Amino acid sequence: MTDSAVGTPRAADRHRPNDRGGRRGRRGRTFGLLGCGVVLAGPFALLVVRLTGLDAGTQLAVPMVLFPYAAVLSVLVLSVMLAVPALRSRWAVTVAVLLTAAQVALLVPRFIPDQQHVPAESAKLRVASLNADLGGVDPRALVRLVRAERIDVLAVQQLPSAGVAALAEAGLSTLLPYDELHPEYDSSIYSRIPLTDGGTLHADTAWPQTTADVRVGGRTVRLVAVHTYYPLGDAKRWTQDMTALTAVARRSGPDTVFLGDFNASLDHAPMRKLLASGLIDTHAELGRGWARTWPVGMPLIPPLVQIDHVLHGSGLAGVSVGERTVPGTDHRAVVAVLALLPTKERADQLVGE
Repeated sequence: MTDSAVGTPRAADRHRPNDRGGRRGRRGRTFGLLGCGVVLAGPFALLVVRLTGLDAGTQLAVPMVLFPYAAVLSVLVLSVMLAVPALRSRWAVTVAVLLTAAQVALLVPRFIPDQQHVPAESAKLRVASLNADLGGVDPRALVRLVRAERIDVLAVQQLPSAGVAALAEAGLSTLLPYDELHPEYDSSIYSRIPLTDGGTLHADTAWPQTTADVRVGGRTVRLVAVHTYYPLGDAKRWTQDMTALTAVARRSGPDTVFLGDFNASLDHAPMRKLLASGLIDTHAELGRGWARTWPVGMPLIPPLVQIDHVLHGSGLAGVSVGERTVPGTDHRAVVAVLALLPTKERADQLVGE
């Protein structure tokens, strides 16, 4: 009896370290899942904003530019949860899978090129857009870009009178002799092709948007050099600008090009409404839906988001698009080649839609 009584506590003592280890394991699992939940809270919040359009007119427009990064973060967290046995909670993994799937579903279409047939004989229009950063852009570098890319039309934003003079001195007028210059209103258009019906839009934007027509392949293409207000400064004013441009786009024909600094990504609700008005983003059309044009020239920080775009109507199709770095400005230039679709093919396209 004595031996039996003494042996029982010893057996209990042998199990205490395992119990403590089990408690530590359960505690670690709890903290691990809690950490994953905290990390996924940001992507979940951005998904809600993306689905509801709450960024329109609010400061939520600022973090919305990070939506693609949030999707990448969700994929990483899900990978960790699947790789670490202790984190393979059925409900937690299910939530992470649903969140990641929803984000990917919203992003994937911009990485799939449109299967648009462009006849080889189609007339082409080579366009470029650049925010000159209040004239800080290197004028000779910009002229070299225009020459190397054989640009037909160049839209420049934040170009003051001094910047106009610097570009003229650098020889831009030799390459692009026709222009619609409005440094007092922020944006200007240079062209190798004669411009007609130039001026500024009668639209409720923070400052007038410069516009003009060019004749390409026997057709008139309407150009709009865009620079909207920025959401960090006044999200409501930015939204009003985008809404005004949407109204203009609805009234425009299929042979229209809007190009410039929209201060908006493809995930912003006002940008999606603008595209729904009949415009096509050339980057997304060609499967390059995560280009990055801003910021540039900052130490240790690469370009992170795309806020500069070339949008066009259904009468045109994107042939190529890319970004070019020009010294002296915090934006990358966007260079695109657009083809004018033949009238019959354009009709067939509309029937197919």
